[in-house]
Amino acid sequence: MLYIIGLGLGDEKDITLKGLEAVRRCDKVYIEAYTSLLSFGISSDGLSKLEELYGRPVTLADREMVEERADVVLSEARRSDVAFLVVGDPFGATTHSDLVVRAKSLGLEVKVIHNASVMNAVGVCGLQLYRYGETISIPFFTETWRPDSFYEKIQRNRQLGLHTLCLLDIRVKEPSLESLCRGRKCYEPPKYMTINIAIEQLLEVEQTRGESAYSAETICVGIARLGSDDQQVVAGSMKELQAVDFGAPLHCLVIVGETHPVEEEMLNFYALKMETMKSKGDLTNSGSV
Repeated sequence: MLYIIGLGLGDEKDITLKGLEAVRRCDKVYIEAYTSLLSFGISSDGLSKLEELYGRPVTLADREMVEERADVVLSEARRSDVAFLVVGDPFGATTHSDLVVRAKSLGLEVKVIHNASVMNAVGVCGLQLYRYGETISIPFFTETWRPDSFYEKIQRNRQLGLHTLCLLDIRVKEPSLESLCRGRKCYEPPKYMTINIAIEQLLEVEQTRGESAYSAETICVGIARLGSDDQQVVAGSMKELQAVDFGAPLHCLVIVGETHPVEEEMLNFYALKMETMKSKGDLTNSGSV
């Protein structure tokens, strides 16, 4: 049996009871560590916390292992029970769907145990989940690579009055370009995009495209360490949020669309300057639920 188990968003205690029981039944336990991370990160101390609670040794599975050597995990699942732990929900990243497909094609039995993910926990900011459009990912820009394919998706969501959840880039165990050119892998230090960098890149794209999909005055919600005890939620214009120190990762950003009065009331709890926001006309009463 291959168990794919969601860990939730906070710390080691966010695993469900069903998930914990499954882990304790398994002979081998892996944790995926490149699409997200728990509040304490994935370090030797973090792994020891997991191992202490689960009563099992935990093996770190990086991007290279999951995408290039998943056969190792699947081979072990042929002979014994194997747990593959995922921060958030198992289907929060396409990589995990691919793992399920490969396992089932080999005739393996797969059991998925769900948990909270950013896709539903983002509701904490008060914006109603069914009022979100397509989710986008914002990658780190480089000197030679500044992709903007997310722009049309934001524009489409805004035209429909929908909110846009922006997932921000995580670079863990990424080989440097220089090392690849030399034919040997040398990994860059971990890098996590902040809300401030995301907004800077969004505004750069808007300036280049000039199609008024959003502006520095557009209302957004910045969320840091979602699901953790020290989570931070701040609403304000892009310009205002750029000046906020959101602290440690992980960060995500919501670009606000049209709002219902109840959504506005919730946003008011997190707003920097709600009166300023209303006067700018960026919080629009949609008039319906």
